[in-house]
Amino acid sequence: MAAVTLGETPLTRIGLGTNRLTNTPENVAFVRDAVAAGIRLIDSAHTYTGGESEQTIGTALSSSRDGCVVATKGGYGSGRPEVLGAEIDESLRRLRTDSIELYYLHKPDPETPLQESLGAIDEYRRRGAIQHIGVSNVSVAEIERAREVAPIAAVQNHYNLSERTHDDVVDYCADNDIVFVPYFPLRADAGPAVAEIAKPHGATPQQIALAWLLRRSPATLPIPGTLSPEHLRENLAAVDIELTDEEFEALR
Repeated sequence: MAAVTLGETPLTRIGLGTNRLTNTPENVAFVRDAVAAGIRLIDSAHTYTGGESEQTIGTALSSSRDGCVVATKGGYGSGRPEVLGAEIDESLRRLRTDSIELYYLHKPDPETPLQESLGAIDEYRRRGAIQHIGVSNVSVAEIERAREVAPIAAVQNHYNLSERTHDDVVDYCADNDIVFVPYFPLRADAGPAVAEIAKPHGATPQQIALAWLLRRSPATLPIPGTLSPEHLRENLAAVDIELTDEEFEALR
């Protein structure tokens, strides 16, 4: 599977979600090992594990990013510009960086116009503290409104084999050169078909679920969360599984 490109940076098409990552020496070592194994996108958020997820990543990668893009998110509780500014500043400190590679608005705030939230994030992009902007938990209409305010490089929505609400968003991203990052890519009940398809590939059902997402659109980059080096390598190996047209349609 070819890499997807964020700006000019090619990324392996399996990333790492870190919503359970706590700041322990073992997890610092795990993050470093993940990058060494080939992970090129690590996804976090200001809210994850009370800030420990970002702190762990910052500790692990403070000396070298090794071509790895670190993404984080803000605005989960409020999208007001002053709240976002404070969260971005804190994320910069936790991640031990002066420039966040990819920063998402975690979700639109019904109390704050989308253009105000995105405008606050774009101010940081314009001064170099953020390189690329993303939006999360959004509809096609919201992506289009966001793009009127700032360039949008990535979209992160809940999507997997059994959660297809955002089919239109997946297609929109592919048509507009936007990276689509499905979160909870393995929280799917796809029935016995997945296990049957996995057998001839010598693969696990989880690997088939990831392979389906990769085949679904050339823009997809799933971010399964794990704290296990074994599962991490298993997830990465899914990029080498090529489903036949019949297998893909059976799951679709």
